Amino acid sequence: MKYYIKLLRPKDWAKNLFLFVPSFFAGSVFTFAKIGPLLEGFFAFCFYASSIYIINDYRDIEDDKKHPVKSNRPLASGKVKKPTAIIICILLVIFGTGLAYLAEPSFQFLFVLELYFFMNLAYCFGLKNISIVDILVLAAGFVLRVKSGAIIAEVDSSEWLIIMTFLLSLFMAIAKRRDDMLLKLTTGTDMRKSIKGYNLEFLNTMLGLFGAIIVVAYINYTVSGVTMARLGTYRLYYSSLFVIAGVMRYLQITFVKKESGSPTEILYKDRFIQITIVLWVLSIYTILYLRDITIFKK
Repeated sequence: MKYYIKLLRPKDWAKNLFLFVPSFFAGSVFTFAKIGPLLEGFFAFCFYASSIYIINDYRDIEDDKKHPVKSNRPLASGKVKKPTAIIICILLVIFGTGLAYLAEPSFQFLFVLELYFFMNLAYCFGLKNISIVDILVLAAGFVLRVKSGAIIAEVDSSEWLIIMTFLLSLFMAIAKRRDDMLLKLTTGTDMRKSIKGYNLEFLNTMLGLFGAIIVVAYINYTVSGVTMARLGTYRLYYSSLFVIAGVMRYLQITFVKKESGSPTEILYKDRFIQITIVLWVLSIYTILYLRDITIFKK
């Protein structure tokens, strides 16, 4: 059973928490009427994402067998048979579609979900082999998650929120490609075809560039007149401290520790990143949800 669970990659479901971001910044994430649909949308995205993981693993069986870590995946190791994986993939899409309809019956969310599915299908069948395009597709997937959350919760997704999501996901994708490049330099084997379009100098430059852009963009977002008017507070810039700390830590993990292979693995294992995210969430919660308490009005 553990191999079938591993086939779904539930650890990567954390990426779908981006669905809750629009309602969190809108100050309505804890509204009882929104929680049910958002959870249904979350699991719909999880099921669709898992179906994509299965398709990707199915196509990459031979390449994964050469990888020191990916060779342990259920399909590459032979622990799960190909026909069984196909059946599971179909069932995931069916259940995901049903949950998407329950979450938002007007089909807007389902449309975005299908767009995500077919975009990632194109990624599996060729786009992942084109350098730069591969990381742009991955980043676009996170943007679609945020748009989905905004549709379900019936809140606006500001241009700043979309930009920040896109930049952050690009930053993490570049770090992951850098890890692939280091693996290539160590083993002499290309673990993915798109890696031929990168080198260490280019990826290092892009990481530093996007790290700086993320910090500047977030600060600009927090002090934007539009943001302050929409959220009803000017104090959001206090949370910038944790964004800066998070970016610095991720760069430290990438350049010093050389452990940037999987963003979700970092999220689950790195205590510094975990504490930074918790403090960032608490700071936003305090500023947006507790602002009516007298002490925060002074």
